[in-house]
Amino acid sequence: MVAVASAAKAQPLAPNLPSHRDPYYAGKWQKPKAGRYVDAVSPGTGESLGKVVDGSAADAEAAIAAAKAAFREWRRVLPLERAKMLRAIADVLRKNGDELAMIDAADCGNPYAEMVRDAQAGAAQLDFYAGLVTEMKGASIPMGPDAVNFSVREPFGVVGRIIPFNHPFMFVAGKSAAPLAAGNTIVVKPPEQAPLSSLRLAELIDGILPPGVWNLVLKPVTLELGGKNALIAFPDADLDAVSAAVVDGMNFTWCGQSCGSTSRAFVHEKIYDAVLERVKNSIKRYKPGIPTDPATTMGSIVSKVQYDRVLGYIEAGKQDGARLLSGGKRPSDPLLAKGFYVEPTVFADVTMDMRIGKEEIFGPVLSILKWSDEEKMLAQVNQVEYGLTCSIWTNDLVTAHRAAGAVEAGFVWINEVSKHFLGAPFGGYKQSGVGREEGIEELLSFTREKNIHVNLKRRPGAH
Repeated sequence: MVAVASAAKAQPLAPNLPSHRDPYYAGKWQKPKAGRYVDAVSPGTGESLGKVVDGSAADAEAAIAAAKAAFREWRRVLPLERAKMLRAIADVLRKNGDELAMIDAADCGNPYAEMVRDAQAGAAQLDFYAGLVTEMKGASIPMGPDAVNFSVREPFGVVGRIIPFNHPFMFVAGKSAAPLAAGNTIVVKPPEQAPLSSLRLAELIDGILPPGVWNLVLKPVTLELGGKNALIAFPDADLDAVSAAVVDGMNFTWCGQSCGSTSRAFVHEKIYDAVLERVKNSIKRYKPGIPTDPATTMGSIVSKVQYDRVLGYIEAGKQDGARLLSGGKRPSDPLLAKGFYVEPTVFADVTMDMRIGKEEIFGPVLSILKWSDEEKMLAQVNQVEYGLTCSIWTNDLVTAHRAAGAVEAGFVWINEVSKHFLGAPFGGYKQSGVGREEGIEELLSFTREKNIHVNLKRRPGAH
């Protein structure tokens, strides 16, 4: 059971914010080309966290040029030497995880206690890919006695990584691992909504890698690679377990700001009412609080833009006829008045013609749908344009495998939800991204294959 924090007793801690707020490339902090700066605002308190550079295309071009220059030497560094440097960065994350977590709590609104785990996750990814540097293998192809034909894998060159705002420093570090291990140099763009932990990480790892191998620029960009994921509860599922999963799968700790959240729960009519009753109790574990308070279990929405968007969807759910089971408004606690907080919200009796049933909200809004016909339910699960995750709950092995094969999703849990497993490929179908992460597939995706053919026939007169 997770302890519920009381915002009235919040004792927020002060983050150790980065001293440098400019682009970092070619192994040092650089003056921005345009010289524009914007305020970084804490979504939990509304307070300014200081100015940060508003990068330009010229900054990005300079960082890319530095990365290109560094690539010529970095690609020649022995794989095991690259691995040693990645492990050194992993050690930095472990030693400074509390500090980076507190910066993220202040800057992106996620609870400090949860962000501490991000340090371990990011370090684990660095160690994982450090251990795979010798696995970028090619293959030999039999061509008979007069030829040798084989393939080798080579790095691409410069790789760009665009980081989302829900796990800033974990993604900045962890998503650098595979391209660096493969011998590429990298230009990282941290989230403009929450860039401060990335800047602090750059301060902490400065000098570990050769100049220009790892570069950081702050350039606004917008992408949509999300999910509208389903949890499917069959009538034989354990009531307590599936009810807890319905809530846990929504990732309310991050205010639902997670691409893998199972924001649509399809519950069979035989257990529908019983699950709803249990969900009303389970949801009480989550109560919005100041993100930098170590006791907080649910933080704030990342920005005013996203906050308004979430409230708009809640209003649309009411207008479309969904039944509000819990939440649906701002918390009443005066200590939270200046932040972007929304109560954990659950709608029942949702249908797929409602906006909250088919559109990604990326906020703490869970939609519960009743089903009776399996074929129709699966069609509704696959109706959306996304296909990232799916969680299936049943005690019948045949049912579980049949449903797992039918859903259009790239990552499926059976009697589990939300967890990632390092080494297991994570990725989606349809509009939920391209490629796979967190396994050897991610490493190989940052290489290109070259075939080499050698003719062994002796030429006349050759010695």
